[in-house]
Amino acid sequence: MGWELTIENVAGIREGSARIDPGNNVVRAANWQGKSSFLQAIETAMGTAAPLTENADAGRVELETPDGTHVVELERRDGTVVSSGSGLLSDEYDRIRADLYAFLDEDNAIRDAVRRGEDLADLLTRPLEFENIEERIAELRSERSSVDAELSNAEDAASRLPSVQEEVTRLDARLEELRERRESLTEPDDADGEEAEREELSRLRAERSRTERRVDRLSDAVERIEGTLAELREERESLTVPEEDVSEELSRIRDRRESIRTDVELLRAVYSANRRVLTEGRVELLTDRDRGLLGDDVACWLCGTETDEESLRERLEDLSDRISELTAERAEYDDRVEELEERRDRIRDATKRRDELDRRIGDLEAKLADREESLESARDHRSELDGRIESLEETVAERDEEVTDVASDLARVETELEERREELEDLERRADKRSTLADEREALSEEIEELRNRKTEMKRRTREAFDEAIADLLERFDTSFETARLTSEFELVVARDGRTASLDALSEGELELLGIVAALAGHEAFEVGEDVPVLLLDRLGGLSAGNLSTLVEYLDGRAEYLVFTAYPEHDALEASVVDPSEWDVVSADASP
Repeated sequence: MGWELTIENVAGIREGSARIDPGNNVVRAANWQGKSSFLQAIETAMGTAAPLTENADAGRVELETPDGTHVVELERRDGTVVSSGSGLLSDEYDRIRADLYAFLDEDNAIRDAVRRGEDLADLLTRPLEFENIEERIAELRSERSSVDAELSNAEDAASRLPSVQEEVTRLDARLEELRERRESLTEPDDADGEEAEREELSRLRAERSRTERRVDRLSDAVERIEGTLAELREERESLTVPEEDVSEELSRIRDRRESIRTDVELLRAVYSANRRVLTEGRVELLTDRDRGLLGDDVACWLCGTETDEESLRERLEDLSDRISELTAERAEYDDRVEELEERRDRIRDATKRRDELDRRIGDLEAKLADREESLESARDHRSELDGRIESLEETVAERDEEVTDVASDLARVETELEERREELEDLERRADKRSTLADEREALSEEIEELRNRKTEMKRRTREAFDEAIADLLERFDTSFETARLTSEFELVVARDGRTASLDALSEGELELLGIVAALAGHEAFEVGEDVPVLLLDRLGGLSAGNLSTLVEYLDGRAEYLVFTAYPEHDALEASVVDPSEWDVVSADASP
């Protein structure tokens, strides 16, 4: 457990590292040895300061904690120091509270205000500016308005419950009457015949609906097939298939090209062999050489004719020219073969597409004929059903008129009753929410009221914390003043010999104590210790060794880590010691 800090070019420390243990930690050193700079490095790691060493272009602090590592980089850009990285305090609200109430170095705003006798109201309430109280109140008001609307809706539902319940009772009675009337209409002797006719009529109507849907589907199918056929026929008419057959010409040209390729290979072999004989001077391998003054004569090793080497070389050049001519001719045949193959492929693709179109057109024509036949049959069946339904409707119309009316009323009442029952359930459910909504509204109102009174409450808590701290401090320290308090406007007032005394009359140490107590009041009121695990104290030269020891004892336990500075002679303090002797500090350059 504990923190490890690595520092580079921060304040007066060029390079250094140290460990901070939970509890009290003292940086004991003389002036200009980096003890104040060490506390500034901690503030940098927290994210509240950026004291780059003078004349340095960049610096960094690395803070390693049991929960992770935090690195803050400092860089000088256009004369301004810019910080980047992940400080331990990522929330601006936490950084503001820490800077005011936990980092109590010489530049602490509250300690400085006490020294100067200035008003503390702004400093002791500044975090409230970052709590967005008005925005939160607006959000809660909006939420309360929504709850009010729901509550009004619930109360309206409760007021409507009796009338809807009465309507449900009335519809229940009406439904029972209609059911009894329907039963009375089915009691005559011919009830079975009438029921059979009604069932037959229902069956015919259902069949008529199915047939109508079948006619619609077949009509749509015929239209789709006709549309597709029109597109395919149009494509078929616009498709042109060349009648020429290039296969014979392609075969002939390929044969000629292959013959030329064979000739070229043969001539190249002859050319290469004879050229090598002449080039390497190996004529004697094939014939006799007759050396003379004007040149060597040789017998041609193919025909035996007397000649000279120059003539043989000329013949080889002629042979080379012939090879080139044949090679060029073969290239022309290659181009012609490629052209004919492309033409053959186009003819084949067009023929394939034509055959495919002919096949699809034939299939669709057969399918169209089948669908048209089915459509005609369905229309005939529909006409037949229309006639049978009309005849049967005329037969049962008079007898079924009342039954139909009763059935219609019955269905209508059943539907209306179901709707009213659903409405009744909805009203009961909404009405049951009144108590919950009222409680929720009350809670929102209380929270709004608390936020409205937040500043007053925080002032009260701060004054109470200050009073408790002063009472504790006066028991521990021998001061020249009898008591001190914060007024309602946060003016610091001290009393001596029963009368109000001026702060200017207090000693330096007493002013420092009052400044620390005022800051600690904010620390307590704003619950800084829950989010900021460290408390820093620096520049306590106005306190004697005994008073410093008493102050450390007084602060013990207020934060997980307490780090303060002291001179070497203050060696009686019970705390883990942070030794700066191995640090490279700026003041070392100026030391004698």
